[in-house]
Amino acid sequence: MKRIGIITSGGDCGGLNGVIKGAAGMAHSHGATCFVIPSGYAGLYNLVDFDKLTELTPERLDKIDANLAGSEAGHSRVKIKKIDDAEKYQRIKKGMEKFKLDGLIISGGDDSGSVLVDLTEHGIKCVHAPKTMDMDLQTYSVGADSSINRIASFIEDLKTTANTHRRILVLEVFGRYVGHTAFRGGVAADADAVIIPEIPCDFDILYKHMKERYFSRMLNSDVRTGTYMIVVAEGIKNASGADIVDENSAPDAFGHKRLAGAGDYVCQQLTKRLKADPEIKNLMKKAELFVKGISEIPEVRAVAPGHLVRCGHSSAYDVNFGKEVGAAAFILLNQGISGVTVAGISNGKIRYIETKEAIKQKFVDTHQVAIYEALGTCFGRTPEEIHTKAEKLNHAAERHW
Repeated sequence: MKRIGIITSGGDCGGLNGVIKGAAGMAHSHGATCFVIPSGYAGLYNLVDFDKLTELTPERLDKIDANLAGSEAGHSRVKIKKIDDAEKYQRIKKGMEKFKLDGLIISGGDDSGSVLVDLTEHGIKCVHAPKTMDMDLQTYSVGADSSINRIASFIEDLKTTANTHRRILVLEVFGRYVGHTAFRGGVAADADAVIIPEIPCDFDILYKHMKERYFSRMLNSDVRTGTYMIVVAEGIKNASGADIVDENSAPDAFGHKRLAGAGDYVCQQLTKRLKADPEIKNLMKKAELFVKGISEIPEVRAVAPGHLVRCGHSSAYDVNFGKEVGAAAFILLNQGISGVTVAGISNGKIRYIETKEAIKQKFVDTHQVAIYEALGTCFGRTPEEIHTKAEKLNHAAERHW
């Protein structure tokens, strides 16, 4: 392997520039060269039309800041299989031949990984550096830690405005149909409740928890202040079991409609219960908040930070992990191994699994949820009994999330 193309694909997140620097740096140390294929799979499909590619020389690599989130290589959401071109795979191969590329290092999530499996089946040598802030692959993925840290930071920041206005605040975060980022970010910032797709929400249980905790804080405060913070994953279902989506948006190349409105839906459910609860009027009066016709129930508001959770700066963990899996991806390609996903480097060994296995969706472990229910966090259900057993390890535990 002398000439490698680097692609970043799917959604942006922290740690991707670390992948690029790790892959190109390791290639250089082996006397090989890496080139940026810009704009994800769109760039790969159009590679044959490029006049030149940017070579990641040590000098060019030095200009990339690994701490910045996003990707120097750029992204697109393109599913190669869906391109209306019978010669699309030959076109890609011709583009690689034009620039004498021996293989590809591709950093992306489950959708991007499915394309990598497709490319591998058509004889294109690829290695997958796992990337998704949703953390729903079978391996740890670049970007998750950065986004979780940003979510936790936003929750802490929003407590100031929520306390000032005595509001109940609902923070809606990315994650599609898994709740890892909502769960971990919410727990880290001491959110009162976390609503995730893996656990259907009983809004009566959530309401009871909110009512008790919110008014307890208000009535025990010498300045009558308090708030209640809820973190909700965008992929929760509504009462009929349907996705909450933006009906005005068209599906992307992978068939996903834009999820939107989960935070507003939670607000509606809680506000409806506040208005119907006969005890709220007296509780508001005890808190000296009641004003007839103006301030009769606590205000419930939704905030959606959106792309703010995946931009800005990367966490140190993601930069480290990105550099390691980028470097490992080159080593695997150089050893003739392709069609696989790097899981990490541990004890001098590069650990990898078949990409078709790596992209199978991983959900939140409800045994972990039960631990935090015991600590007082509400997950919209009756708290489950903790089922944990003590286990002595006879060897050093492998690093994992």
